[in-house]
Amino acid sequence: MTKTQSGRAPLDPEMFDPVCPSPLVPFRVGDKWATLILRCLQDGPRRFSELRVPLRGVTAKSLTQSLRGLERDGFVVREEYEGRRVEYALTPLGRGLLVPLDTACEWTREHWDELIDAQEAGLSATDH
Repeated sequence: MTKTQSGRAPLDPEMFDPVCPSPLVPFRVGDKWATLILRCLQDGPRRFSELRVPLRGVTAKSLTQSLRGLERDGFVVREEYEGRRVEYALTPLGRGLLVPLDTACEWTREHWDELIDAQEAGLSATDH
């Protein structure tokens, strides 16, 4: 087997074949609000204004973008009612993400100190 200069096997150029699920992974790295929105909807539909209460730091624009992305990806449904009332709710696909989210949250709790240390080390390295 061929090895790279580092002594490791080279990456397989076909590792992400046409049916690789990686692009469909629901956790969009750049969207810090998506998982929090899913949590807010776990007990039932909510209006936009209700979602802004626990998501204190979110702008209306960011919340709208996140909700649209979740809707586009099939995790949230937008229901329009008379009188311009709109509610957002989890779809069965979105509800299916709650258990994996619980697992990710538990992992984060278990590794909290390590994560903080790594972030602080990274920040101090960029200060120089």
